Amino acid sequence: MSDTVDDVLETVAAVAPDVRGGLPGRRLTEAGVENPSGESVTAADVHADELFFEALGAIDGVAEFASEEREAVVDTGDGAPGEGDVAVAIDPLDGSSNLASNNAMGTIVGIADESLPAAGESLVAAAYVLYGPITTMTVAREGTVTTSVIDGGEARAVEEDVSLPDDPVVYGFGGRVPEWPDAFREYAREVESELKLRYGGAMVGDVNQVLSYGGIFAYPALESAPNGKLRLQFEGAPIAKIIEAAGGASSDGEQSLLSVEPTDLHQRVPVHVGNEAYVERLEAALAD
Repeated sequence: MSDTVDDVLETVAAVAPDVRGGLPGRRLTEAGVENPSGESVTAADVHADELFFEALGAIDGVAEFASEEREAVVDTGDGAPGEGDVAVAIDPLDGSSNLASNNAMGTIVGIADESLPAAGESLVAAAYVLYGPITTMTVAREGTVTTSVIDGGEARAVEEDVSLPDDPVVYGFGGRVPEWPDAFREYAREVESELKLRYGGAMVGDVNQVLSYGGIFAYPALESAPNGKLRLQFEGAPIAKIIEAAGGASSDGEQSLLSVEPTDLHQRVPVHVGNEAYVERLEAALAD
């Protein structure tokens, strides 16, 4: 299984430049369809999904592939997750709505040793690629986090044993303020007096700010979306895996995102990740 995880991560790094290279020509092009979560899909989403599916689905040892852009899990091998093979869940292009404004985007990957949908506790590795001024990949594996620069389709480690700074600096909260629950709104007022706002509209970019400077990212439950907006399988659990491996914490408001049992492949969940003290304060605020 370890060799397969290596292959998956190396393949993600190899495909990332092609995903990035395909963005300019698809900047303002809609695909004319919606994904299973009811969101409009851009041509860049479709292109990224197709690239990753073709490359990851061809790896021996990858038994299942699931994407935010696909309705169901695709069987890609003869084996089964947990019997030496793995399942891969991916958000091919996180923050694709940022294409119009030329802001950061990313790719999020979870690698599980159980069939999908799988709880975060079954993730053997997780990663995100950030398409910023440079392309980087941050990987959580075996309890440690490594950040690499992707150059020429290969990942070169630039920081190992990554951990959240002890002195938090930034926060980023998604959703419209009028739709926040009262308890979260009160918590946000406290946080905004302590930390600097950094929010760009792509989870990968916002979480990377938290990982770099310390703090908290949240996309809470909303009045219009009581289960949150982000997907557990494709966004919440993989990001939680990375943040917790870096010494931070995650929560759906009551428990670690890694402990949430999935009931549906495209299940939504409130997401709160960052320095442990801020996540614990948030859980206490929501419990009052």
